[in-house]
This record gives sequence, C-alpha cells and structure tokens, in this order.
Amino acid sequence: MELHNLKPAARSTKSSKRIGRGEGSGKGGTSTKGHKGAQSRSGYSRKIGFEGGQMPLYRLVPKRGFKNINRVEYSPINLSSLQALVNTTQATEIDLPLLIEHGLISKKDLVKVLGNGTLESKINISVHAISKSAKEAIEKLGGTVTIIGAKAESEEKPEETPEN
Repeated sequence: MELHNLKPAARSTKSSKRIGRGEGSGKGGTSTKGHKGAQSRSGYSRKIGFEGGQMPLYRLVPKRGFKNINRVEYSPINLSSLQALVNTTQATEIDLPLLIEHGLISKKDLVKVLGNGTLESKINISVHAISKSAKEAIEKLGGTVTIIGAKAESEEKPEETPEN
C-alpha cells in the first residue's frame, strides 16, 4: 500500500459536485439548474405524478366501474371446512373464537357460511351470515344457526295503527 492508493471508505464522504460556489468551479451561475422555469427557482417542489406538462397517466387512463363504499366483505367458510374442523376438534359448538383459534379467519373478519361440501355432524354455529343451502344442511342434521349482530324478530318495530 502506498499513499497514492489510499481512498476513503465507500459512502463516507460527500459528493465532489459542489454547486453554486462561483464561476471558477464550473458549476456556478445557474448552479446546474438551467435558465428560468419553475425548476430553477427556490422553493420549487414537483407534484406527485407530474410528467413535465404532458397529460399525466392517471388522467389519461379512462376510469371504469363503481366502488361501493358501503359494501360488507365476508370471509367465506364452506361446510366442508366446518366438517374438517369438527373431525379434528370434536366440537359441536362452533363460534368465532374457535374459528380464529384454528386459523380459518382473522380477528376482525365477518364470517359467512357457504353450502359447498357436505356436513355429516350435528353442529350449533354462530356466525354473521349464512347461505340458504348451508342453513338447510345444518338444520337437516338437527343443528342450530345463530346470526351474530342481527336483531331478533321480536325486537322489530310493531306496526303502527292509524289514529283518527
């Protein structure tokens, strides 16, 4: 090793490009920013998606469809998955904590049971929603279905009678 071979470690020193330090540096005057225009001014910041005055892509591409902000997303669970759960745990009462514990849903999911597959065991299940075919299959074996978060039928408003 000799003195002319010495170099600082990578990324340990600043760039050698010292702009705006006089005409003699070769990078004085306009400080490499060119003449006039927004990019040469102090305080300029480019807007997100700006493409140099060209029509930006997000405005160029046509918008399609509709996004319903009131949509309720359910995590689907099929009867075949419930039967597999019953086979492994021998549970007759199936509720959200049991489904979370066995990794079928995550903590904040809303659950809907679908009728895909077959059910061979009597189960009592409490979920947020259920399809007709799944409900029929569970009740056919003598099980019960409880809908979480739904008002009971007796709690509905009584019909108003017209007053004279």
